[in-house]
Amino acid sequence: MDSPASTPPSAVVLLSGGLDSATCLAIAKAEGFSVHAISFRYGQRHLEELRRASRLAKQAGVVSHRVIDIDLGQLGGSALTDETIGVPKADSVDQIGDEIPVTYVPARNTIFLSYALAVAETTGSHDLFIGVNALDYSGYPDCRPEFIEAFEAMARLATKDGVEGNQPLTIHTPLIDLTKAQIIARGLELGVDYSLTLSCYDPVPEGGADGAVKPCGRCDACLLRDKGFRENGMSDPSLAG
Repeated sequence: MDSPASTPPSAVVLLSGGLDSATCLAIAKAEGFSVHAISFRYGQRHLEELRRASRLAKQAGVVSHRVIDIDLGQLGGSALTDETIGVPKADSVDQIGDEIPVTYVPARNTIFLSYALAVAETTGSHDLFIGVNALDYSGYPDCRPEFIEAFEAMARLATKDGVEGNQPLTIHTPLIDLTKAQIIARGLELGVDYSLTLSCYDPVPEGGADGAVKPCGRCDACLLRDKGFRENGMSDPSLAG
């Protein structure tokens, strides 16, 4: 008599609808996790990324996909949540500055990870995946390894499992030391459909009745994404047609 199949471990994956989080989702699935995806409606400039996240979640066959409402626009301080602050544009990645840009949303990853931690506790998950990157990125302080390590240490103190000495939470950052080109290459190996993703900070309307948008092509996210695809010898599939 065959033994019953073991239940795969579950993990929480932060899913924005962008290139990095889509790759992170594919990696979690490839590592054998059943996935609870979590996205945020946080007062961002556009909601197209949430539509992309929904399509990616369905395609991946996640166990659940939560969209959490938080209004970070009430706090201000970022071009992504305050339309009176312009999104910086450039003509090449060489023009991207070294300072923390105005597209940084104060405390965003701290807040997102806190919600993801709560989802992990309620779903019995001991693994959490986030697609932060410390190489080809915009210089955000909450994408650095030191931040992730500190949050993981805090999470192990602040949870029921941590206090009771059960399996501690592990935060996985599989992209943190990869270039954008390496991230894309890994995603292509795993079959990620990058045409479903949107990375742009400031997408523009395509003009159709369906309200579709297209990347601006000149924000930091667009420039880094384009560079990554070109270094893989291909064009961005989200721009096809």
